[in-house]
Amino acid sequence: MKHVPTSITDGLRSVAAVLAFTILLFPGVARAEKLRDLVAIAGARDNQLIGYGVITGLGGTGDDITAPIALQSTLAMLRRLGVQIDTKQLRLRNIAAVMVTATIPAFARPGTRLDVTVSSIGNARSLEGGVLLQTVMKGADRRNYAVAQGSILVGGFAAKGKSGSSVSTGSVTAGRVPEGALVERDIQAVFVVDGKLGLSLRRPSFSLASRIAKAVEDVLGEGTASANDGGSVVVTVPAEFTTRSVDLIAQLEDIEVKPQRGARVVVSERMQTIVAGGDVRLAPVAIVHGNLTIVVKEQPQVSQPAAPAVVVAGAVDGRGRGVRNPAAVAAAAGGGRTVVVPDSTVEVQEQRSNATFISGAASLGDIAQSLGALGLSARELISVLQSLKAAGALEAELEVE
Repeated sequence: MKHVPTSITDGLRSVAAVLAFTILLFPGVARAEKLRDLVAIAGARDNQLIGYGVITGLGGTGDDITAPIALQSTLAMLRRLGVQIDTKQLRLRNIAAVMVTATIPAFARPGTRLDVTVSSIGNARSLEGGVLLQTVMKGADRRNYAVAQGSILVGGFAAKGKSGSSVSTGSVTAGRVPEGALVERDIQAVFVVDGKLGLSLRRPSFSLASRIAKAVEDVLGEGTASANDGGSVVVTVPAEFTTRSVDLIAQLEDIEVKPQRGARVVVSERMQTIVAGGDVRLAPVAIVHGNLTIVVKEQPQVSQPAAPAVVVAGAVDGRGRGVRNPAAVAAAAGGGRTVVVPDSTVEVQEQRSNATFISGAASLGDIAQSLGALGLSARELISVLQSLKAAGALEAELEVE
């Protein structure tokens, strides 16, 4: 069944507003941006940390006996602390096993605090109110880089009644510990190798890499920068910056470059949102858009049988013989039951399709005006854009989320 929008005008107005707002965000002339926003220094990167931990203090919402990993971990930790305890003395529902993750930035030194994220790996119902016990966090090389501990903050909530009714918002089996990890080992970052400094583009582009190399040469001198490919630029460190690489990077980050925006249309079917940016163009194309509506109506009918016959003692059958079991005759004569008979009605309504020819559009404003003339809702316009891309009429990269 195809849903017919109740107000095409409202849908068209919302789509036109999105496209008009996009025009303001992406004007025809690209503005210059700082180099720090376009590239990252090769060798100075973030790293991911992971660890396994136990949360305690849960009010009966932790793991149960079917997920004994939290119990085993708690017993092992207590033994390391010199405490011997019977397993029956622990209440399972107050503890939960979790995975702990964090990202350690480049140049983080021992004592730096990191935010950590915890997520349940058992069958805990909620981590609200829990406390993460000391958890060692390792890097990809299996070495220890941080230690996490602290109270859990959960962004959602859940409530459940005895009858089974429940309400929830967000996730209660995952949370965060703000600044809950302490860095214990720093990660050495080497960003100058053999007198050269690498710049990695956040969005690889051959044209942008060439522009960055040209902008760096304008500041540091001829031959100091070259683009290896569309994703990296190599900068030769001048003699005066041999021992002052930090000053060199600070100077490079302030260089302004005018990037060339790629033609891209991002479509979100879930949110019914269309965002277009860059040099988006529309080739001449003919569009025929139909509107088909199928309505199915269900009107169940009740079938009521006739009243059952009443048989008195001494009744006779059709042959004049006496009836020994009058109740059997009553069941045979009027033994029906009330039933519900389905009654379905299917109606098909098809509006007349109109053919529309678009002579082409050279800007986002022209595209908004051309497609807006079709009188389509946001959902229908998304389908039209996908068809335009398949036909080769939309000269842009179409990304569907």
